[in-house]
Amino acid sequence: MARKSTRAAQGSGTIRKKSVTRNGQTYTYWEARLTVGTDPGTGKQIQRSFSGKTQKEVREKMQAAAVAVNEGTYFEPSKMTLARWSEIWLQEYTGDKKYLTVKHYKAQCKAHIVPSLGALKLSELTTPQIQAFYNGLLRSGMAPKSVRNIHGILTKCLSTAVSVEYIRDNPASRVTLPRVEKKEIRPLTDEQVKDFLRVSAGDEYEILLKVILFTGLRESEAIGLTWDCIDFKAGAVKVCKQLQKRPLADGGFTFAPLKNDKARIIRPAPFVMELLERRRREQAAQRLKAGPLWQGWTTSEQYKTALVFTTVAGGNLSPQTVYNHYKKLAAQIGAPESRVHDLRHTFAVLSLQNGDDVKTVQGNLGHATAAFTLDVYGHVSERMKEDSAARMQQYILNL
Repeated sequence: MARKSTRAAQGSGTIRKKSVTRNGQTYTYWEARLTVGTDPGTGKQIQRSFSGKTQKEVREKMQAAAVAVNEGTYFEPSKMTLARWSEIWLQEYTGDKKYLTVKHYKAQCKAHIVPSLGALKLSELTTPQIQAFYNGLLRSGMAPKSVRNIHGILTKCLSTAVSVEYIRDNPASRVTLPRVEKKEIRPLTDEQVKDFLRVSAGDEYEILLKVILFTGLRESEAIGLTWDCIDFKAGAVKVCKQLQKRPLADGGFTFAPLKNDKARIIRPAPFVMELLERRRREQAAQRLKAGPLWQGWTTSEQYKTALVFTTVAGGNLSPQTVYNHYKKLAAQIGAPESRVHDLRHTFAVLSLQNGDDVKTVQGNLGHATAAFTLDVYGHVSERMKEDSAARMQQYILNL
């Protein structure tokens, strides 16, 4: 006669009253053990423990888990903390992200996410806890946009935890985020553009800053421009990389992909191509003057991929140095708050004011979509509205 198995059926469990002594005092609690499945490798039962202050509390936990087991929807909670998971996520699951993106992720995890939520187990992390974390950041004075950036990082981190089945769903997906007020861009006015052309004449950074102003290149794209990307015969410039400043341990100044990983070819005004031709002659003169101290190209082959904008000794430019220098010029034209990036904004506004369609402006700026270009620049020009009204008035008069 076959021996009857004494193993507990899947979904069944037991409840016991237990006690533990700490510092001379005895504490009692209730514990339930539930069979949630069988290890396919060993054939042994897999059990899950639940504890609580009362028998009723523990029974409710066990019964809820038993229903999930019998319905096939039981999910084993992860005991890993958010701090440990974020460490694993940053190390193993961000390989498709750019250097500066990962650097930003690590900085925000270290400064905000881990100190506030890191001690919690992934399985215990709830939407109200995350909401309270965001609200606390806002109360401390953090800008709504920065809170949204942190939310984006935490959401990505927890979404990966869902995909590897450490948690059932993402508790960060149900929070309420603060509203972000769009910052008003500050392009130079027509008068300030004229003044800028005047005060920058003969300046050490004149050509670089004028090229940014009349092409809309990002600063990192301009200082990373190389001679092989300039086609003087066709009057075209290929924008395919940027020069990033990294810690020396990470390689120092390094060529990196563009913001949206998509190269573009722009056809600037002849004025810009003349500036670049002038820069070519200027750099050749700097090389001769520097002699053996020259840090740039030394052969015609090296020249092809050499930087267009360099120091007088042929080294690469520092973004901070360019920024500080531009601020002095900006103060002279009555725009002390203006940044180098505002030259890019100025190019976009001037392009739209002078009749360029949004798709063309998008392509020149390297935006991912025309919708983004419209979102940023569609409301900045009163002149565009006036011109539109004038065109409609002319149409009406011609009827």
